[in-house]
Amino acid sequence: MSVVEIVPGPKPSIWQRPWVAPLIVFVVVIGLWEALVLIFQPPVFLLPPPSLIWQSFAGQFGALMSYGFNTFLEAVGGFVIGCSLGLVVAMFVARSPRLSELLLPFAVASNSVPIVAMAPIAIVWFGIGPGSKIAIVAVMCFFPTMVSAVRGLTAASPDAIALMRSYAATDWQIFSKLRVPTSLPFVFNAFKICTAVSMIGAIVAEFFGGAVNYLGIYIKTQASILKTPDAWAAILVACFYGLLFYFVIALLERWLMPWR
Repeated sequence: MSVVEIVPGPKPSIWQRPWVAPLIVFVVVIGLWEALVLIFQPPVFLLPPPSLIWQSFAGQFGALMSYGFNTFLEAVGGFVIGCSLGLVVAMFVARSPRLSELLLPFAVASNSVPIVAMAPIAIVWFGIGPGSKIAIVAVMCFFPTMVSAVRGLTAASPDAIALMRSYAATDWQIFSKLRVPTSLPFVFNAFKICTAVSMIGAIVAEFFGGAVNYLGIYIKTQASILKTPDAWAAILVACFYGLLFYFVIALLERWLMPWR
């Protein structure tokens, strides 16, 4: 009997890694930014160089990360509430075409309302504390999740549904074994969008009031007294927590959908 030896293929070079291209673009942009500031020398409060922003970030690292974590908790709280409610409502809407036709236009219209219009009302309803920020983030995450989940739950192939019914599958079995797996890509796409939306919503909502140990208040305060490098350093922290949130959801997606 002959033995077939399986030889592994060549490993992909480092230039083929998915993170290489974004890293190169990032380095080039930062380099151009630094060079242009050195050449044209605009006022620091208008456009500080990346090196000065980094100095500000390093000098206030502990405080900035703490402020960012407080804002991150608001974003996560609103994300969990908004996405959970969106999924629950989507389960009912997907079962009723009439209900879907009734609610989806309101979802689209409500999602077009800017944050700056909702924030003052939320503060009146829920106070100046974290509750108002969580409520705003929840509203911002609710509608994208609901719309995507409805599309996913109704995207199952009619032939697949007919096949399961031919095997006497119950509605629950069709829902749990067919509709839910079919909807997962739609749902996780919404989740990944909501990670960025939640951080943006929490920070912008903080502009309208709150404790000083949150990113939104810090950015607003530093920008108002022309300490732009400090404001940019806080924005850098917001980017870090936003990316962290995104990658956590991406890892959860890979764990729940290993076939993708």
